[in-house]
Amino acid sequence: MRTNPHRRITDSLTGVRNLGILAHVDAGKTTVTERILYVTGATYKRGEVHEGTTVTDFDSQERDRGITIFAAAVSCVWNDHRIHLIDTPGHVDFSDEVERSLRVLDGAIAVFDAVAGVEPQSESVWRQADRHGVPRIAFVNKLDRSGADLDAAVASIRERLRVVPLVVQLPIGREDGFTGVVDLVRMRSLVWAGGRDTFEEGPVPDVLREEANRRRRLLEEAVAELHPVAFEEFCAESEISAPTLDAALRDLTRTGEGVVVLCGSAYRDRGIEPLLDAVVAYLPSPLDVPPVRGTRGGSLDGSRNGAPDDNRNGLSDGSRDGAVLERAADPAAPFAALVFKVNSTATGRLSYLRVYSGTIRKGDTVLDAGARRTERIGRILHVQADRNTEVDLATAGDIVAVVGLKAARTGATLCAPEAPLVLEPPTVADPVVSVAVEARRSVDTGRLASALARLVEEDPSLVVRTDPETGQTLLSGMGELHLEVAVEKIRRTRGLDVGVGRPQVAYRETVGRGVSGLLYRHVKQDGGAGQFAHVVLDVEPLEDLADTVGAGAGDGGAAGFVFRSAVVGGRVPREYVRAVEAGCRDALAEGPLGGHPVTGLLVTLTDGATHPKDSSEMAFRAAGRFALREALRASAMVLLEPVVEVTVTVPDDAAGGVLGDLSARRGRVSGSTARAGTVVITATVPLAELFGYATRLRSRTQGRGTFTTRATGYAPAPSTLPNGTPSR
Repeated sequence: MRTNPHRRITDSLTGVRNLGILAHVDAGKTTVTERILYVTGATYKRGEVHEGTTVTDFDSQERDRGITIFAAAVSCVWNDHRIHLIDTPGHVDFSDEVERSLRVLDGAIAVFDAVAGVEPQSESVWRQADRHGVPRIAFVNKLDRSGADLDAAVASIRERLRVVPLVVQLPIGREDGFTGVVDLVRMRSLVWAGGRDTFEEGPVPDVLREEANRRRRLLEEAVAELHPVAFEEFCAESEISAPTLDAALRDLTRTGEGVVVLCGSAYRDRGIEPLLDAVVAYLPSPLDVPPVRGTRGGSLDGSRNGAPDDNRNGLSDGSRDGAVLERAADPAAPFAALVFKVNSTATGRLSYLRVYSGTIRKGDTVLDAGARRTERIGRILHVQADRNTEVDLATAGDIVAVVGLKAARTGATLCAPEAPLVLEPPTVADPVVSVAVEARRSVDTGRLASALARLVEEDPSLVVRTDPETGQTLLSGMGELHLEVAVEKIRRTRGLDVGVGRPQVAYRETVGRGVSGLLYRHVKQDGGAGQFAHVVLDVEPLEDLADTVGAGAGDGGAAGFVFRSAVVGGRVPREYVRAVEAGCRDALAEGPLGGHPVTGLLVTLTDGATHPKDSSEMAFRAAGRFALREALRASAMVLLEPVVEVTVTVPDDAAGGVLGDLSARRGRVSGSTARAGTVVITATVPLAELFGYATRLRSRTQGRGTFTTRATGYAPAPSTLPNGTPSR
């Protein structure tokens, strides 16, 4: 039954849910969001992706392309609970939007296609949620499609995601005949008849009673294996009551030991109400998740002042900068919030916040703890995608937008000036594709620079730099589509005529065979105190190159670097060892092959010497930098190129040609599965070979083929790259 979104809800944080919708592209994620808004009464008309009328896909490019590009925040009310919902993109090129959203969410709904099951990007966003510890429930969508199979979809969840699925529903009918579900917790049927907005509740149909009893038993056994209270009741009573089962499912969802699985068809409005009931029943409130952790930041004047009653206000003890603090979700605690998205609109600069503790009001002054500058809150907005309503205050647990922040960037921590706290910002992946951009008219060069700066401010996964050799402006991002969308945004919002060069991928360099005992002496005397540092380095490849290269992709290669000291007898003091490591990290920025970042190496400081007067941290840092550069030039280096896993779905009669084309693109086919007149081909292909592949695939399959990609890391490049450049 539809509810009134303006009716009174509980003031307690127990009645708040902050969750996201996660899925592979075209799994029906945005349609699920639209039906949630409609069923809860937040909207009065069903939005459709194919008609371009959805609330969350409000950008003109999203409507033109029929996909979600930008994360959009909405809210609604269900059973006296306020639900803040973020609809996230499903395309791999916009996974950074998902990362920023997951950083501020307490739970998520993972949507899966009932025909395809777990798809590549489904797996990627699931792993992202794992890293953030976000509890999830699963919704198997599109059960009305031909070939839909709940059991097969659940099997793929179990096998590919390595989780324990706890299926709480049984479909009534198959494919076009899908009309409702059997609730296995309360053993009742829920049927959506005709075009009505409400469902009818009744007993389990006789034809499904035996199967429903069997599946209820399987559910009880699975829960009893994981939950001690349910296990005790199961052993004593040979069954688990509905209240105990509900409580156990809630606990297992919040600990991640099990995943509740529901099903339905969002397009046909079937299964949304029980999904919302599951959100309220099983996903956590802000009070159910651990207190947010951060470090004590310096105050505006650099002192160590903090609220004298920090512990009484939800802060753990910590009296110095850098001390780890915990801030509980308490409206009375000192204010702390994280900026997870910045957006420029016609009405001003919007900064999206997740408020973790405390309360803010219009006109308050807050501290940007990382930058150590104050900001003033101009207005506070309740956000409904591209629409907003001004409110007087925001408290712990809220997701709002504020107007008036002048310099706070994505990832900034806003806090009470008297209780400084720095929260961990969302991680930003390194870009993998670059294009040269230029204004076609010289008079527009300044406007283009301003537009690019605004793009980078809104999307930290975009990077703008100037090529030192050619002087060209390079725009780098997460994929070809990512850059297309960015450039098109400049054209549409700024009215600029922009020229774009051919995409180039971001290469890495690594050590194939290292060197040992490389001696470097850094001696400099130019009057006054000199510089003296003597270091001996061993350089070798890290053992598990694949893992380290994948890790290094996140920060310019530094994560694929290990430094250790084997110096004995105090020949190099500890503070100088740290300086040598810092110098080595400096040297990783440019490798000897082509100036690409270096990753996947182990550096050992084996010996060194100091001077009583001329040695310093600066000298040893310089020695570490120059020594590693020299060692890399003496090593056998290997160029690495980014590779992706490609999943191509084509008709049976086109499979041969597509396989041949993938081989010609240096692809390694890892699997091929027949499915309802189509073939799903999985292959690992260098990213550089996929530019323009969408057009080629459409040509080979008469427009019937589709493909998706998922980044898998880096792999050694061939001896000669596609552009003719030698790789080693």
